[in-house]
Amino acid sequence: MLEAKHIAKAFGGERVLRDVSLRVDQGQVVAIIGRSGSGKSTLLRCLNHLETVDAGEIRIDGRPMVTTGPGGTPVYAPKAELRALCLKMGFVFQNYNLFPHMTVMRNLCQAQERVLRRPKAEAAERATALLAQVGLSDKAGQYPCQLSGGQQQRVAIARALALDPEILCFDEPTSALDPQLTQEVLGVIRDLAREKRTMIVVTHEMRFAREVADTVVFMQEGVIRAVGTPDEVMGDHRSEELSVFMGLLGDD
Repeated sequence: MLEAKHIAKAFGGERVLRDVSLRVDQGQVVAIIGRSGSGKSTLLRCLNHLETVDAGEIRIDGRPMVTTGPGGTPVYAPKAELRALCLKMGFVFQNYNLFPHMTVMRNLCQAQERVLRRPKAEAAERATALLAQVGLSDKAGQYPCQLSGGQQQRVAIARALALDPEILCFDEPTSALDPQLTQEVLGVIRDLAREKRTMIVVTHEMRFAREVADTVVFMQEGVIRAVGTPDEVMGDHRSEELSVFMGLLGDD
């Protein structure tokens, strides 16, 4: 479904991603773990075209988003094709990114109406169903400032789902939340995993990665150091680097 090959990215001469390759199949949940600064979020943003790559190739459903052109330079798909490919990807940000001046309902409807050109009644129906799915039916008329962090993140998940993406991406979705609110949000993501949603989750939640992910990717210094099932990557035979990382998080 999604394949990235030999991705490289630098900021101001600092190499953040170094020859990263990753494959995500339909219905798969991939957890990307690693220390802050290891390149996890940058990789996710490159896959969503929120950042451009310096080199490499990304394909979605076999269609190229970016390829390597002559001289090793990246060549992105034409604008219309690129837009269509990006619509296959949903993104849930670390800090929610809800529109503060809009109600919860408008946050869910606006993109449906503007991007997908859905009629207002159809967009509202879809939004209502998604708010029920994330347990927030009674919050449709409220504004983001009236919600807890966990509720805001659940609204953000519902907003991403409203555009019917094939792949849902989460960038540290619980890092700004306390433990109780973290469990609220992880509960929603667990439910999506049971529905066999294709998801890529950048996370520091080791228990979640163990319990929910089909594949765990461990990144360090812009390189994928380990990839496999949770038992293969995080089990008794895990690498020394990963043991140190998990020890820093207090996870044995």
